[in-house]
Amino acid sequence: MRCARTSGCVMSIWGGAMDKLLSVEAIHAGYATARVLHDVTFSLPEKSTLALLGRNGVGKTTLIETIMGLTVQTTGRIAFRGRDISTMQPHHRNAAGMALVPQQREIFRSLTVEENLKVAARPGEWTVSRIYDLFPRLHERRTNGGGQLSGGEQQMLAMGRALAGNPSLLLLDEPFEGLAPVIVDLLVDAINRIRTEGAIASIVVEHHVDLALELADAVIVLDRGRISWLGSSQELKAAPELMASLIGLGSGGE
Repeated sequence: MRCARTSGCVMSIWGGAMDKLLSVEAIHAGYATARVLHDVTFSLPEKSTLALLGRNGVGKTTLIETIMGLTVQTTGRIAFRGRDISTMQPHHRNAAGMALVPQQREIFRSLTVEENLKVAARPGEWTVSRIYDLFPRLHERRTNGGGQLSGGEQQMLAMGRALAGNPSLLLLDEPFEGLAPVIVDLLVDAINRIRTEGAIASIVVEHHVDLALELADAVIVLDRGRISWLGSSQELKAAPELMASLIGLGSGGE
């Protein structure tokens, strides 16, 4: 399915009319005077998961940072729960129910694990104790400073801190980068639990294509800041030649 312009195409992937959580309409965005994204349009239903794939430097991180309000959006419209948020500041988007887990994690290294979680907490189902149930290692390390954690533990904490705000949209930028396979397996299990147990939609940037297809219902492939392909994960998984032509690789990695 090649469908770069119509948000209705995204809806069809999930099988008919569903409540839209996020609508991105013909946006152009980038940093300062450098435009990275060109005429990007898609929509995301409630409680669904979308993977962003593509070669390095095609605009994947820029897209989720634009959704979060961290870039310069020059034209187009972003709506969240039907409300135009195109000019909304990032902290207001967070308060509205969006949370970003950045590639650099950006935890508070001088605060303990528990302080990192509590400083971001808002009322809702994802309490600190529930986050500890999701990541038992964080409970074991709850009195340790953020700077004393391993890379995998820091990633757990970054995800836990995002969940503590009880978002309805979770934006994950390369959540498995640089981590040992055993930690990746733990994080994949956690993300799948979040998908099944909570009312949270997710957009995941990931260069390990197998992992992305396992986690997501639908896929967007970006090329030079534009959507080159949009369709279901199953459709792309069943077409390795198409995958190779779109991303320049098989399903095994970057």
